[in-house]
Amino acid sequence: MHANTLIVPGLGNSGPAHWQTWLEGQLPEARRVRHIDWSAPTLARWAHELRREIDHMGGRVWLVAHSFGCLASVVAAADRPDRVAGLLLVAPPDPTRFDAVGLRPASAWGQPGGLDGLIPATPFGVPSLLVASRSDPWASFACSEAWARAWGSQLVDLGDAGHINVDSGHGPWPEGLALLERFRQGQAVGGEAGAALPARTAHRGRGGVLARLRHQTRSLARGRA
Repeated sequence: MHANTLIVPGLGNSGPAHWQTWLEGQLPEARRVRHIDWSAPTLARWAHELRREIDHMGGRVWLVAHSFGCLASVVAAADRPDRVAGLLLVAPPDPTRFDAVGLRPASAWGQPGGLDGLIPATPFGVPSLLVASRSDPWASFACSEAWARAWGSQLVDLGDAGHINVDSGHGPWPEGLALLERFRQGQAVGGEAGAALPARTAHRGRGGVLARLRHQTRSLARGRA
């Protein structure tokens, strides 16, 4: 495995017992994204720091993301398709649970106005693998299937695996490392949930996904001030 690997945790920054921390120790070329407030799920800020890390790393980068980090990875990949080699998205949450400034009230989950209207809903133009659970408290399996189809991702069904974190028994995770290795070697490892499109053109500046997300973040923040 010769390409760079960037670990993108979710809320709380994947502690020492988490599979992402274990995986980071198994891959000499891996590093963890930095300079994020791990307690505040503000997608524009997370995606900005992730995109900056991608820009500063040499060559193309494999993104290995968990939970809310998956949504930040999706945004960064949309703005930097020429720099991202592929995405491993483990247990992405239902985007309707968040808006541009953070977690929504439970009464708003599944309703319009969440991040589902702000993140890309088209294939990335690079390989992607979505690993989902049928007992994830943050997303139904049907939601995971729908986003896998939208992103053109292979889908791996882990069954009853919770949020695929320490609480569900996913500390050291050799099976996850094996998935990543096979995925990076171009092997099919999951169900084909969507057709991949040719490589996309990067859209930077005002036309970029992150720029639109920042605009919505500012608008919501002003409205709640």
